Amino acid sequence: MDSIMYVLIALVVCVVIFAKMALVIIPQSETKIIERLGRYYATLNPGINIIIPFIDRAKSIVVLQARRYMYSNTIDLREQVYDFPKQNVITKDNVQTEINALLYFQIVDPFKAVYEINNLPNAIEKLTQTTLRNIIGELELDQTLTSRDTINTKLRAVLDDATNKWGIKVNRVELQDITPPESVLTAMEKQMQAERNKRATILTSEGKKQSEILQSEGEKMATINRAEAAKQQAILHAEGEAEARIRKAEAEAIAIEKITEAVGKSTNPANYLLAQKYIQMLEQVAEGDKTKTVYLPYEATNLMGSIGGIKDLFKD
Repeated sequence: MDSIMYVLIALVVCVVIFAKMALVIIPQSETKIIERLGRYYATLNPGINIIIPFIDRAKSIVVLQARRYMYSNTIDLREQVYDFPKQNVITKDNVQTEINALLYFQIVDPFKAVYEINNLPNAIEKLTQTTLRNIIGELELDQTLTSRDTINTKLRAVLDDATNKWGIKVNRVELQDITPPESVLTAMEKQMQAERNKRATILTSEGKKQSEILQSEGEKMATINRAEAAKQQAILHAEGEAEARIRKAEAEAIAIEKITEAVGKSTNPANYLLAQKYIQMLEQVAEGDKTKTVYLPYEATNLMGSIGGIKDLFKD
């Protein structure tokens, strides 16, 4: 009885072990490749799966963990990121630069990822390095530092096309660090400083030039305005004098008409005006300095004639 009991217990234990080995639980976003007697049999889906122990076994795949290559029989279908170590690349203008790249990829076909490539992480890393060298080799240092988006786009397109046969989808590539040599950094810093000084000098000279232009324009406008004002003043002054002369002439004409009407048509008005002027002159002479001697002109014939005219005028 004891031996039978031991046999039954052993059978139960074997059945439990066999059942445990036959039942395979796959977490979400993971899978396993099952080989039966060395040949591909199935790709397990998330959930409970049944296999035949000792006949079916999971195919191992190389994974990268903590920068170390390890074997695992579980394939992760989520997006993964590889942080590759810095590598030296040479630009088109022969400058050696260190570049660190980040690669985001996802396994979309586990069968190809297992059977089409031996060491998937190492293959992706080497392919990324060689492709990056080719792309950087076509660019100069300045273009490399300012064209990260262009480099990322080109690198992702090449890697996605090359890894398609491995069942890999490359979602994006990011250049994390671009580190030129120390001598180049020093030269770039001096160049940037010189460029800043140049821009400052240009801006200062442009400001001074603009200030002088505005000042000269202001002086020009002021001179023009002063000239226009003087011109208008002269015109108005001349117009005023002309208007005054015209008014004076009109007044004299009216006065002559009035005098003509007063003295009558038989008497010449010119004699009246001449007499009036003569009397005003005599008044001025009388009011002047009494010690002065008044000389009459040598030719006083016209003056005597005028006096005779005045006499006739008063006689009339």
